[in-house]
Amino acid sequence: MRSTINIHEAKTHLSRIVDDVAAGAEVIIAKAGKPMARLSPIAPAVRPKKFGLMKRRIDVPDDFNEPLSDEEVAAFEGR
Repeated sequence: MRSTINIHEAKTHLSRIVDDVAAGAEVIIAKAGKPMARLSPIAPAVRPKKFGLMKRRIDVPDDFNEPLSDEEVAAFEGR
């Protein structure tokens, strides 16, 4: 959604306008009817994932993905 507002309205309702922009709206601020500035949401920063941070710090057993025994399932289920 894009809307245009004048500077006086922007000063009066800045908090509401910032909430709208954070929710995805784009707002053009005009002075005497002439567009002067654009407010748009900031994209969240995406940090690259680093694989292998726990390498050599933990051991994963070879049978990690094997099905649990009936006794283990019962223990998890509180039986």
